[in-house]
Amino acid sequence: MNARILAGLAAACALAASCRSHESEPIPPLAAAAAAPPESDPIAPVPEPPRQDAALIALGAQLFDSPLLSGDGQVACATCHLSDHGYADDAARSRPESRPAMATNTPGLANAAALDVFNWNGRFTSLEEHLDALIVNPGVQATSWAEIASRLDARPELRARFESVFADGVSVANARAALLAFERSLASPGAAFDRWLQGERGALSESALRGYGVFKSYGCVSCHQGALVGGNVFARLGVMRPYPGSEGGGAGSRDSGDRRGDRGRMDVTGLAADRFVFRVPSLRNVALTPPYLHDGSLPSLEMVVGVMATYQLGRALDVEQIDDVVAFLASLTGTIGTGGGL
Repeated sequence: MNARILAGLAAACALAASCRSHESEPIPPLAAAAAAPPESDPIAPVPEPPRQDAALIALGAQLFDSPLLSGDGQVACATCHLSDHGYADDAARSRPESRPAMATNTPGLANAAALDVFNWNGRFTSLEEHLDALIVNPGVQATSWAEIASRLDARPELRARFESVFADGVSVANARAALLAFERSLASPGAAFDRWLQGERGALSESALRGYGVFKSYGCVSCHQGALVGGNVFARLGVMRPYPGSEGGGAGSRDSGDRRGDRGRMDVTGLAADRFVFRVPSLRNVALTPPYLHDGSLPSLEMVVGVMATYQLGRALDVEQIDDVVAFLASLTGTIGTGGGL
């Protein structure tokens, strides 16, 4: 585990301890809690994407949308990562053509360049590793980089496109570089919450401001902090009480949770203690990406907020509080685009 993740875990533990020690305290008044961002706010503006060649990004975008990247020519990256859905899927569990349903819900790719770990179980620790695994996965692209390069080179229009970007035209390294460049370009700047953090006091509604107060006072920021409002720590689903389906046996047991393939970090470490421990999702653009949770079982943010308060915090929220937190979450929606082009 790298230093950045360890630092995030340490911060999360400190925040969680603080929240537990103040569980009975009332939510601070709006003016004190969220009217203006404190100097040490637990959330930071979304990072800018790395600067890259615009032609390289555009080539990567074309490859991202192309089914030529799959062995049978039926599945593109865009099949499960929908551009109008926060680069997540709108199905609970993706089921590409002629393939079984995915084990878990497909996370969004927005701001992927800023992530340290990928997938719900944190199996991959770099964007490169994640992409390479999807290419060979028989349930996703089911091919190899060498086969992809051969397929691309056989298309005159694509060969010409590569030659306009790379001196040596189509190659495994160049195809991989183009796709990675596109994925890294998918930052989401301009969210209302970020504008508020940067001093635009009118950027947030009164409801969103109250929601952020609840979000901090009730301890949601224990796990959802940093520039991505999550994405950098692991946590058990069901901290305060067992989450339905989480109480299974050890490695190899065949209860309903195991059959869904959603055991979390346990599928990486093999440790029963890691069952239902998941990478905490980033909440950036979360309003765009229903359904929610690792299994896509919750269709709305209102349901997610209520369920998380119950199982993660041991707290109950009233309808107004839930609506306010949802308004805050909606303020985390930025403009996902191919930024970072030179």
